[in-house]
Amino acid sequence: MIDTVSLNKSLAEKGFGRREIGVIGRNLATLGLLLLVLPINLLLTGVGLISRVSLRNPISQKTILISGGKMTKALLIARRFHAAGHRVILIESHKYWLTGHRFSNAVNKFYTVPAPEKNPSAYIQALLDIIKREKVDLYVPVCSPVASYYDALVKSEMGFLTQVFHCDPEMVKMLDDKFTFAETARKLGLSVPKSFLITHPHQVINFDFQKETRPYILKSIRYDSVRRLDLTKLPCETPEATERFVRSLPISPENPWIMQEFIPGQEYCTHSTVKNGELRMHCTSKSSAFQVNYENIDHPRIQSWVSKFVKELGITGQVSFDFIETEDGEVYAIECNPRTHSAITMFYNHPRVADAYLDEGVWEQPIQPLPDSKPTYWLYHEIWRLTGIRSWKDLQYRWKVLSTGVDAIYSLDDPLPFLMVHHWQIPLLLWQNLLQLRGWVRIDFNIGKLVELGGD
Repeated sequence: MIDTVSLNKSLAEKGFGRREIGVIGRNLATLGLLLLVLPINLLLTGVGLISRVSLRNPISQKTILISGGKMTKALLIARRFHAAGHRVILIESHKYWLTGHRFSNAVNKFYTVPAPEKNPSAYIQALLDIIKREKVDLYVPVCSPVASYYDALVKSEMGFLTQVFHCDPEMVKMLDDKFTFAETARKLGLSVPKSFLITHPHQVINFDFQKETRPYILKSIRYDSVRRLDLTKLPCETPEATERFVRSLPISPENPWIMQEFIPGQEYCTHSTVKNGELRMHCTSKSSAFQVNYENIDHPRIQSWVSKFVKELGITGQVSFDFIETEDGEVYAIECNPRTHSAITMFYNHPRVADAYLDEGVWEQPIQPLPDSKPTYWLYHEIWRLTGIRSWKDLQYRWKVLSTGVDAIYSLDDPLPFLMVHHWQIPLLLWQNLLQLRGWVRIDFNIGKLVELGGD
């Protein structure tokens, strides 16, 4: 057992402040908790290793390059391409060389590349080298929000070498900008909330909220992994409180925000794989601010909205949308992200995922998760949630999630990623964080990282 009182006293004597002591304590405590559950993980992995039927397919039809190697959605796509008989190359930035997914049976080779936002030319050159060396037939970017634009540049510069399943640069910029996306959808006759581009706090402070029937929320147009969860309603209780809140946000012409009408209702998220404006894959799930549970829901209105939008713009790539459905059944698209959504994990057992990206024929209907596919979750998130149980009803609900769903990472045929993500990838990130005394907001086992203020 760690004597926390003695440890804190010792650290204080060495010149560490309260913040540094908190960072050290939190990292050590989390590492200790992961160590406690390691035997259970070893057992699950051992069962898989003993009983597995190898995923290896001796016939290699095409070579597929997949980025975003630390994220579960990249592992899902790798497994589905491999199951269809293709050779898979997985890549990730140097920072995440430790990803547990590199140990998957579905991954033939693994490379690290420079972070695109830090050195775009080096990133593009690294991809070019890999594409030439491995004779890649198709590149499927599984982008972080920051990387999506740079992968669009890759498409512009490497289209002559290989197919890149991604939107063009201008399309990425439009879709990623919450305001221009809303205006584009509105011009197509599609329903979106009222929105205003905000480049200065005074625009909100001086806004006449009395003329509005609904409150508003502020969202950063640039991806913000922490503030994106803040749904503070405007106006606040007093004009002074509104001004304090707005001035606390980093709003500027260089960092614009969107003030969007807050429409009450059920929120949904989607994933769509689209080729030449044709919807190939589509799924819809109820969503929440911190989404780590997905259960497919057949929602014709949302699918129709997405189908019209991608067809009108002729999109090729992976796109995800957030929707609100009001009590009267009207659906409003809140935002669009031109990249893979984690909801794609619901296709974990679908045999036609690879076809959705490769098939050159015409598809009359998009594939959806199989009727017998189970909802997906991340076991270590669910274990953490057990600490927040306050009632018998809470316990029953958590048990229902575990008993009716399936872990998004664990596969009996491919068990090593489940072990290595939780007891190699995340512990090493915690150790690095501890050495640098950076601190973190939460652990995201789905994305495979520590969420940090100002992080990627």
